[in-house]
Amino acid sequence: MTYEVVHELDDEAVDDLHACYLTYEWWDDRDREDVRRAVDHTDVVVGLRDESSGELVAAGRVLTDFVYYGKIYDVIVTEELRGRGLGSELLEAIVSHPDLADVDVLTLDCREGLVEFYEDCGFERHDQFVPRADGEEGLVVMRYAADRTSEGER
Repeated sequence: MTYEVVHELDDEAVDDLHACYLTYEWWDDRDREDVRRAVDHTDVVVGLRDESSGELVAAGRVLTDFVYYGKIYDVIVTEELRGRGLGSELLEAIVSHPDLADVDVLTLDCREGLVEFYEDCGFERHDQFVPRADGEEGLVVMRYAADRTSEGER
């Protein structure tokens, strides 16, 4: 099979992406319309489409300021094609995307079990530090934890 790199996802591709999410426990609760909204508001989308069937078989998203930072999200390959090198092909298409050429730092989060895969694709574990007059201080990853769900939302 041969795969075409795509940078826009039409409705059919969003359907394929949503179906792919449903096969992966981490994302199996995603709603199709929320996936569409996420794709629409993503700075860089990269997918792999099977040239013979037209099906989207892999995708990833990047949120970025196009200068300092970019963060890769939701790297996924359709279940029946996992383990065949498509994830590596997808990541190569993402990191070589021309819109990301000037981005200083490109990061992603992954499960512990996928560290070796991402290292094989050129990523490395990193601790973030900021310089200070007396040395450097480590940065801590934080997440907003307040309950943001209320009646009327969504």
